[in-house]
Formats: sequence, structure tokens, C-alpha cells
Amino acid sequence: MEGKPFKGCVHIYCGDGKGKTSAAIGLAVRAAGRKKTVLMARFLKHDDSGELKGLSQIQGIIVMPCEKNFGFFYQMTQDQKKEAKEYYGSLFRGAWTRAVEEGFDVLILDEIVAACRYGLVSEQEVIQELGRRPRKLEVALTGRDPSQKLVELADYVSRIRKEKHPFDRGEGAREGIEF
Repeated sequence: MEGKPFKGCVHIYCGDGKGKTSAAIGLAVRAAGRKKTVLMARFLKHDDSGELKGLSQIQGIIVMPCEKNFGFFYQMTQDQKKEAKEYYGSLFRGAWTRAVEEGFDVLILDEIVAACRYGLVSEQEVIQELGRRPRKLEVALTGRDPSQKLVELADYVSRIRKEKHPFDRGEGAREGIEF
């Protein structure tokens, strides 16, 4: 609206269905199409995914590399969990600082909800930063099972529910579709 300052909101894309990251990427593409700048940080994922190749071709979108892969949380040793906690906490703080200091319009924290749930990123720190974010900064969080505190803080909560998925038949992830 003309004359009214833009106020950034907090989005959560959650649930057990396929499409949480895709929804956040849709937000990124839409924002970039309107000349807004987007920073994306990914947690609990490796960098071998089709969406990263596509996003790298869009002006205005920067994806921070996730340089370490610890595998599935339930398979990590206690030492790996400790290392992952240090790494992902640092990744969050680096992404947040960069988004604020460089004046990004949108910050996407992909799978940070799960990273918080597993204790690999401090949810209290995430909530604190969200509460004092710059007025214009739009923030999207993705992942399953957000806490009630995160849900209450968010402006948008979109739950993506799985009804049926090839995984249910024992089929693995397919390149270009699931990754």
C-alpha cells in the first residue's frame, strides 16, 4: 500500500507432507521477481539438491552453503550431535547477522524448526532474534512439528499434510522430484 511502511512477517511451513521447502522457495522466487533480496540458510540438509541449482540462477537470491552433513539425527552419535549443535548454531547466527547487516528483505531458514526440535539450534535464540528483527525483514521457517511458542509468534502458519507418498510403498527419493 502506498505510503504505508512495509512490515515483514514470520511464516512457518510445517507438517509431514512434501512441499515445505518448495513453499519457501516459492516465496523466494516471488520476492526476487519484485526485486527483493533473499538469503536462504539450510539446516539438516546437504547441498546436492535440484532446487539449489535452480535458485543459483535467479538474481537476488543467495543460498548459504551447508558445508557439513551429519546425516539423520537419530543415527548421530553423541559426539556428532555436539558437533552438529555447534555447527548449526553458528550457521543460524551467521545467516541472521548477514540478513540484518546486509539488509536482505527475506530470510529463509530451511528445516530450522527440526533443528530447534532436536536441540541443534537454540529455539530461544531464534525466538529472541525474531522478536527484534528489522521491521522490513520477512522470515520463513520450515520443518515438522513447530513448538507452540513458534506458532504463536508467526504471522502465517501453513501445515502441509501427507495423505499419500511413494515412500509409503518403500520407494526412495527421486532426483529432480524429492531432491
